[in-house]
Amino acid sequence: MFARKFLQKSSGGQNPPPPIAPPPRGCLLAEDLDPHLVTHCGIPSTASLLAFDPIQCLLAVGTLDGRIKVIGGDNIEAILASPKQLPFKNLEFMQNQGFLVSISNENEIQVWDLDLRQPASSLKWESNITAFAILHGTGYMYVGDEYGMVSVLNYSADEGKLLQLPYYVPTDALAEAAGLSSPIDYPVVGLLSQPCSKGTRLLIAFSNGLLFLWDASEDHVVLVRGNKDLPVEGSTVADSLEASHDELSDLELDGKEISSLCWASTDGSVLAAGYVDGDILFWDFSDGQKGKPSNHVVKLQLSSAEKRLPVIVMHWCLDVSRKSSGGKLFIYGGDIIGSDEVLTMLGLDWSSGMGGLKCVGRADLTLSGSFADMVLSPIASSRQSGMFLFLLTNPGQLQAYDDASLASLMSQKENKISVSPLPYPMVVPTMDPHMTVATFAALNVNDKTSLALSEIVLAAKARTPRTPSGESAQWPLTGGVPSHLDDYKLERLYMAGYQDGSMRIWDATYPCLSLIYILEPKASVIDITGVDASVTAFCFCSKTSCLAVGNEFGMVRLFKLVGHASGGTLEVVTNTEKKAHHLHQEDGPQWLAAFSFLSSPVCTLQFVQSTRRLAVGFKCGKVAMLDTGVPSVLFVTDSLSDSGSPIKSLYVQSSSAPTASKSDPTDHNSINSEDDLILCAMTKDGKTIILDGNTGKILASCLRSLKNPTAICMHIIENCYENSETPNGKPAGNPSGKEKHENKSHIINASESHSPSEQNAVTETKLADQMFANSVFLMCSEDALRLYSLKSLSQGSLESMMEVNLPRPCCWMGILKKDGRECAVLLLYRTGHIEIRSFPNLEAVGESSLLSLLRWNFKPNMEKTVCSDDFGHVVLVNGCEVAILSFLAHANGFRLPESLPLLHDKVLAAAADATFSHISAHKKNHDGAPKFLSNIIKGFRSSTEQKMDQVQDFSHLGNIFSNPPYLKPSDIGGDDEKIVELNIDDIEIDEPVIILPLTEKDKKEKKDKRTDKEKLFDGASSDAQPKTRTVEEIKSKYRKAGETSAIASQAKDKLLERGEKLERISQRTAELQDNAENFASMAHELAKQMEKRKWWNI
Repeated sequence: MFARKFLQKSSGGQNPPPPIAPPPRGCLLAEDLDPHLVTHCGIPSTASLLAFDPIQCLLAVGTLDGRIKVIGGDNIEAILASPKQLPFKNLEFMQNQGFLVSISNENEIQVWDLDLRQPASSLKWESNITAFAILHGTGYMYVGDEYGMVSVLNYSADEGKLLQLPYYVPTDALAEAAGLSSPIDYPVVGLLSQPCSKGTRLLIAFSNGLLFLWDASEDHVVLVRGNKDLPVEGSTVADSLEASHDELSDLELDGKEISSLCWASTDGSVLAAGYVDGDILFWDFSDGQKGKPSNHVVKLQLSSAEKRLPVIVMHWCLDVSRKSSGGKLFIYGGDIIGSDEVLTMLGLDWSSGMGGLKCVGRADLTLSGSFADMVLSPIASSRQSGMFLFLLTNPGQLQAYDDASLASLMSQKENKISVSPLPYPMVVPTMDPHMTVATFAALNVNDKTSLALSEIVLAAKARTPRTPSGESAQWPLTGGVPSHLDDYKLERLYMAGYQDGSMRIWDATYPCLSLIYILEPKASVIDITGVDASVTAFCFCSKTSCLAVGNEFGMVRLFKLVGHASGGTLEVVTNTEKKAHHLHQEDGPQWLAAFSFLSSPVCTLQFVQSTRRLAVGFKCGKVAMLDTGVPSVLFVTDSLSDSGSPIKSLYVQSSSAPTASKSDPTDHNSINSEDDLILCAMTKDGKTIILDGNTGKILASCLRSLKNPTAICMHIIENCYENSETPNGKPAGNPSGKEKHENKSHIINASESHSPSEQNAVTETKLADQMFANSVFLMCSEDALRLYSLKSLSQGSLESMMEVNLPRPCCWMGILKKDGRECAVLLLYRTGHIEIRSFPNLEAVGESSLLSLLRWNFKPNMEKTVCSDDFGHVVLVNGCEVAILSFLAHANGFRLPESLPLLHDKVLAAAADATFSHISAHKKNHDGAPKFLSNIIKGFRSSTEQKMDQVQDFSHLGNIFSNPPYLKPSDIGGDDEKIVELNIDDIEIDEPVIILPLTEKDKKEKKDKRTDKEKLFDGASSDAQPKTRTVEEIKSKYRKAGETSAIASQAKDKLLERGEKLERISQRTAELQDNAENFASMAHELAKQMEKRKWWNI
């Protein structure tokens, strides 16, 4: 269609420009483009922070470039990208609520909605944020800044807004409690909510070493620690098991800067603080120590050296075997400067009191890279329980340790043993093993082969367990809910070859990729030399499900993905012999043949339109044609380039077989021996050769002198002329039988081989001209795009139609199609830029970059694993990351967003909330509650021993934080508050006596309640003589106004008031009954849903 425009450009005519017309069919416009990310797999190499939701069992990884990776189970992953490419300094989940909070280096607080995968609200903080904490189970957040201020924020999911509340911690009150003359203006370095305090008590740590326990409900300091002016007594202990305690009467606190801290007890009575000088101090924060400064601190040192590393990170967990008298402390830092980078785990015991703290065990975890972050949390899963340690090291390596492995490591006191962690199970492995080549294949969902493959995939998914790691252990993350669309059909495959010779195939129909097959390089009973060499090229035929794989040793393996269990044969063809091996194979991929006849790496593979033939290009510059039906080598050429330049691209055209008529290689009658095959090959130095595909005879050869002779790939655009638009004015069509017979006179025996020196003169033939008469040859090199006409091959030259110089060095080219026709080329430059150029004039219509789309920088050899389909989808690999991009605006082959998995499990969230409410109300499991809920809660409680803050009730915090300190409203509530606290079993009709400050009315009532004698004498002494009174005086003194009618009215009002209270009590009783029924109904419905789901989705 667009070749006429090419020819008009090259003719250089002076005709006036035609009027503006609609774009030709197949042309791509700028409005057709919408580059965006479809899916992302793997952990970014810039990962720096971790956050964990123990209820939803989700892990979040923050990066230095403004991205957040959210990881769940069942291959569920998501990438969130902040508008600014800035590092995060804080990252934390709003647990079980479906929100994630991040703080950037520019102090912008963002709340991410996990359902929508985008920011829900943000707030720019004016000062530098130095400490941050979220009150677990709520939307309340504490923010500490560089000026010593502690503020409170709240995110309301209903309103979708993050707001700063009026409440704050007054620094003058803290200074007064510490005995300082001026308000504290040191940076806040740590904020921790005290466990079991219902969210009202907050531990505040300042950089100068001061520690305060603040009670927000009473607006005062409960305890102060760390002040050098306060008397400090305690003891010190080294990490050695035999070390004794030394007195700490002269502990130097002046200038001792805090670098990390954590609670070291479940009830918040002991705080562990790490310091810049390498010391670790355990502070006693129990209420019983108030006013008793002695014996409230213990110092621990990991090394006795004078110069030690700062204690950068500390986490503590309860040791179940020691109940509440000890635990495990995980420390990064604190050791001697220059020592190996390790994560230290200490076993602590204070069964004899905090003053008798002992270090009962130490173990060092060797890091696989430099330390980035760690989280320590119980796992809320029905199949995993106990504490898990998630360890992040650079670059982007994530590992997990369970209780059993840590306990075994701690138990080895003398013999050093290494415990293998659970590595993060990458959906698409890229580094271990190392990925070398990849392809992206679209399937025709209506083909019988594709339908059969879909059935096999569904059966394989049902049999495959979830992400196993090791023989018995499994990766602990189970969060998220996979998408389940009813009309599933296999539409796309992603395939990758590896350095160990293996192949992996994924179902890429939806954004959440799932592994289908792993093709191991070796057979169980057959030893083939060179079969496990690195994979260098492969070709897949979607019509027949045939896969050809070439490796570094020159071996080509042939597979058929759809097969049934049988005792078939494996044909092994070498340059000297051909052997058949009996091989039992299961359902799925069948290994059909192996060819090993040339010890040169395979560069490219290309099936002929009928898959009975396979063209192979080698690094040495040779080309071979294989017969896959009856495994044999038809011919091998000499090197097509005098310099031995590698073969970069191959293209095969058949004279009779249309593109859609692909056949099975096992069908021996699927190809006609009379068919003419034309093979087009291009070498890396830009030489183009046309060969007879049946014999290997060179028909034409052309080398265009290039300034930069580095060809990348070629593409032949078929049928781009209309029937009446051929250059010679004759209709294009297939050659007649007579012409076909005449052309065959130029074909020689298939066993002959030809060298370039014998073919300097171009072979004249009309066959190639006729087969490529309607085709255009597109050649991509590093510096230019070139279009040629193939009609003049018989003259030994390529007629140039267009040449476009590229602005940057190019390394990869892909083709975009619209309405089944080529419409544009997609170019990847070594600078990381991506450019789209549209036919027919190859003008740039769109540009993007890896940095803007993925936050990636281009790396060497990245182009080797780049692949695409015809529908604008491109797959790229960078380190441990794999990303799929979509460039066409109206293409939604991945069916977004309904195909995306859910990150927040609302069913699990409702179950957890209902169960926590149930536990809070009854303090024990109820017989009517579903049994699996109790199992989930056991995970929340860390082996049923560690208490969780989620069980607490934080409803009272709204009244506390909605007002500034010292300005809270009166605590005296109305009748409604009394009714809320009223227990139906303790109802008393008579009003209880309330002792309040006496008012004038109260004084009068008190006066009226005197004894008769006191009333009679009216305050006078009882010894006074009585006096005579008149009737009027007695009536005015003792008679009430209104007499009988007033008394009746008061009694009526009292009865009405009591009736209203009883009615409200009845309504409250009905509400409690409704809530109980709702809870039972929800538990029953949840049980029904859980029965339908797989065990791994619980």
